[in-house]
Amino acid sequence: MAERLGALRGWLRDEVGLEGFELEPASGDASFRRYFRVTLPDGTTAMAMDAPPEQEVSASFVALDRQLARLGLHVPALRAEQLEQGFLLLEDLGSRHYLDALNDQSADRLYGDALGALVTVQALGPRDGLPPYDRALLLQEMALFRAWLVGRHLGLELTTEEHRMLDEVFELLVGNALEQPRVCVLRDFHSRNLMVTATHNPGILDFQDAVIGPVTYDLVSLLKDCYIRWPRERVEAWVAGYFQLALQSGVLPEQHERQFLRWFDLMGVQRHLKAAGIFARLKVRDGKGGYLGDIPRTLGYVVEMGRLYPELAALGALCEKIVDDCSGQ
Repeated sequence: MAERLGALRGWLRDEVGLEGFELEPASGDASFRRYFRVTLPDGTTAMAMDAPPEQEVSASFVALDRQLARLGLHVPALRAEQLEQGFLLLEDLGSRHYLDALNDQSADRLYGDALGALVTVQALGPRDGLPPYDRALLLQEMALFRAWLVGRHLGLELTTEEHRMLDEVFELLVGNALEQPRVCVLRDFHSRNLMVTATHNPGILDFQDAVIGPVTYDLVSLLKDCYIRWPRERVEAWVAGYFQLALQSGVLPEQHERQFLRWFDLMGVQRHLKAAGIFARLKVRDGKGGYLGDIPRTLGYVVEMGRLYPELAALGALCEKIVDDCSGQ
């Protein structure tokens, strides 16, 4: 860590040409990337990204940043890059995340901005060269729930019937995802990766893992957020508003309206199983326990869906038991 920080300082000084700057840790994330706010003597700031090349591929971030910027989306402007070392110097989008700003009064406005940006991504976003969000990836993600949360973190022994139930539900969720229209999916379009900006809101971060996948995936990330939860009626109203935007933008045809909410709900179950597994893996494998407190909220969505959809009732009951176990730890 100290060695990479020294190398980052040297790059900013010797290659980028910055003088008299200060570096302050800005944030980390669930990957190996780290961010530092660079403050110059005149008070202006930028953001330095440290992404070790043996763990992170910065070229995909750079390529997508440029493509999304050409669409008029507010992604960080690239100031300098050194991809072999995994260093980037970026525009500083500030320090106010959506998660910090969302409340009952601000939510309609902030989500309205975000939904507008999302429809732009889906209508005009890049497609060439992006990997498919296919059956193998969808199943691989859900396997994290069984392996890392149920098995490694909680040490639960599932019955043969519970294993069979999970296999059947996973197939149901894969089918739901694959029958949807395909769009550019940023994959982490949520309150910790959207920044509140004075103009051209929102600022969008963390899009380097984009794929071509289900139209509801990023909508779920935004409206069924693992870090903040809203009443069901309010979420349904936002989903209905999004559908009208997607209809007007040519992303969706009118005949999809009837099944759209089901697509959205079941896509959420897939994503929340994956996220809960990732949160457990971060603790068990990487020693990052800060996400464990988000598991009850994340699986709470699955419990809710188990009460709304009979085919998810057994999964909802299992997740309710797991939430109790996690809450008691």
